[in-house]
Amino acid sequence: MKKILIVEDEESIAELERDYLEISGFEVELCNNGDAGERLAVENNYDLIILDIMLPGSDGFEICRKIRKVKDTPVILVSARKEDIDKIRGLGLGADDYITKPFSPSELVARVKAHMSRYQRILGNALHTNDIIEIRGLKIDKSSRKVWVNKKETAFTAKEFDILLFLASNPNHVFTKEDIFKHIWDLDSVGDIATVTVHIKKIREKIEFDSSKPQYIETIWGVGYRFKV
Repeated sequence: MKKILIVEDEESIAELERDYLEISGFEVELCNNGDAGERLAVENNYDLIILDIMLPGSDGFEICRKIRKVKDTPVILVSARKEDIDKIRGLGLGADDYITKPFSPSELVARVKAHMSRYQRILGNALHTNDIIEIRGLKIDKSSRKVWVNKKETAFTAKEFDILLFLASNPNHVFTKEDIFKHIWDLDSVGDIATVTVHIKKIREKIEFDSSKPQYIETIWGVGYRFKV
């Protein structure tokens, strides 16, 4: 049974999320404190973690940052704050999704299933491939999920790596933001394609010598992006 950690200080919301997820066949552990939630998330193995942003102790942003230092477990941030800057910050820290309150419990379950399914496929694919992509000083190892830029290993979040690998595996092909969102997040209408723009910006900062004049990921104005070879 897949196990989910929910770190949420509003008891009624946490219990509602738990009930819907348990009905869907998941095992759920609840925590109402940021510091305790951080310890649980880092020290234990969960299949997915749901984090409220506003928590007593460590907030959701800080917990997400700590998780990403040690593991690629899917993380969904939940918040009543709808400001774009919060969403951009959360996704930039490596969160896989950002949901604003109030939301439908069935929507949460749908997103949980989609992220968990995609993560399992990624792990499965990694066991069956040793492919390495090397292009002009950029090296991408599919099996170890590591990236080197000019022989220097560079850290990527799970979604950043997925997007980079997807584009590099399909060189010179133009993909719309919708194409990338659907392939990486495995969702159609559920979500926000602005997420793609945020992640492309982060990737460019890590692989491009001058991110304002990218040599790898090119913007095709009015259409989307392509990986140049």
